[in-house]
Amino acid sequence: MPCTTILVGKDASYDGSTIIARNEDSSNGEFTEKEFKVVQPQDQPRHYRSVISHVEIELPDNPMRYTSVPDALLKQGLWAEHGVNELNIAMSATETLTSNERVLGADPLVELVPAKGDQPEIPGGIGEEDMLTIVLPYITSARDGVQRLGTLLEEYGTYEMNGIAFSDVDEIWWLETIGGHHWMAKRVPDDSYVVMPNQLGIDEFDFDDAFGEQENHMCSADLREFVENNHLDLAVEDASPFNPRLAFGSHSDSDHVYNTPRAWYIQRFFNPYDEDWDSADALHTPLSDDIPWARQPEHKITIEDVKYALSTHYQGTDFDPYGKTGTPATRDQFRTVGINRNCDLCAIQIRPYAPQASRSIQWTAYGSNPFNTFVPLFTNVDTAPQYFAGTTQTVDTAHNFYWANRVIAALADARYNDNRAHIDRYTQKTGAAGVAMIIDTDKKIAAFAETEGEACVADTSDQRVRVILEAANQSISDIVERETNDVLSKVLYTTSMSMHNAFSMSDN
Repeated sequence: MPCTTILVGKDASYDGSTIIARNEDSSNGEFTEKEFKVVQPQDQPRHYRSVISHVEIELPDNPMRYTSVPDALLKQGLWAEHGVNELNIAMSATETLTSNERVLGADPLVELVPAKGDQPEIPGGIGEEDMLTIVLPYITSARDGVQRLGTLLEEYGTYEMNGIAFSDVDEIWWLETIGGHHWMAKRVPDDSYVVMPNQLGIDEFDFDDAFGEQENHMCSADLREFVENNHLDLAVEDASPFNPRLAFGSHSDSDHVYNTPRAWYIQRFFNPYDEDWDSADALHTPLSDDIPWARQPEHKITIEDVKYALSTHYQGTDFDPYGKTGTPATRDQFRTVGINRNCDLCAIQIRPYAPQASRSIQWTAYGSNPFNTFVPLFTNVDTAPQYFAGTTQTVDTAHNFYWANRVIAALADARYNDNRAHIDRYTQKTGAAGVAMIIDTDKKIAAFAETEGEACVADTSDQRVRVILEAANQSISDIVERETNDVLSKVLYTTSMSMHNAFSMSDN
């Protein structure tokens, strides 16, 4: 899946939270209907079979409750995408990455081989469809997530190149698959952010750490030998740090249209004054292959910043498809972050100052990101609001957040500049309501702890706390449903009044 990921270390975020965020984008020419689900231990499979690759895996018998954002219609399996388990450990799955012929020849992807004649079917490996479901319910830290997924990759392999984020209250780890069975993972520096745009991204890796203390690096057991035996290290000087992006990544012309421009624009947004981004002498351009994987921002990054960055379409440049500068060619030159094929956006915020019971918030949006809004949902719950969970195949704008946003985007896109003010007011009003809901809920949790004792909020097991959080989620859902229906009516009116077959003379 074409996607964009942003990771924000705890010292780079506005409130000390770790934040992992990702768009999921549909393939061209299709919708991918999404919904928010809470998976209870009794509903988690013990024997898992992939729809796409037919791989079968026996799962542990002790799963935890967790949130997920699966495909609503299950046409190609679950594709659970992102979530948080009851220990406040988060996972995203996955960012599709690119590679090169040398890697894929040395360690081929593990693809399904259909039965043919007397030859039985050979299952493929694991992929985006499967990863969250077979990992998140069983992990106790971000590091533990890396280790569990790494073990599964080495045993079953994968049929695609992917990047996966894990986070807890202290750390963020980013794992990239390499060929069919190899992988590496790097801890995001606490004071930095990372942008991943469908391209293998890690640009420096320390094998000594990975095979030693594992303070900031982990990898598959034979990765160093794999690199040496297949002549993958492209460093000119022996003393140079190992660069995985050069060794394992792609170096194609399409990267400069599809991938690197997104990293360039988001870093330009988070670091506007650190360097010259736009002149002929710019250090980095949309075509640069050396844009840093991790970078310190110029200011602390907020949830609103993350939403804006993952909704961008090169505003303020000649590459904006809605802009008035540049030329028709430049306005259609690069693939945008916010695109018609966005199907859901999630930012998982794990807050160090909140008790375990209300620590994690899963900010959620559906549909095309330039036209939708971010909604905070507490994850320590048993059920999700129907407005976010009840997506059906039938288009239902009145009662379903996914379909309402799909229609709003299609209408607003047609008259972007006329509708922009409607969308801006909508996102600000609902965003402020979300922040107010969090503040109010934090006060209620604090009052509950004062009355009932701190032990009640020290973990996520107290059912009474979940009732409070479910009520909070429902309250913001009700507000967002009302405001979404209101903005839909506004953009419908605005775009209808500008239809090409309009005529100003009225017959009544």
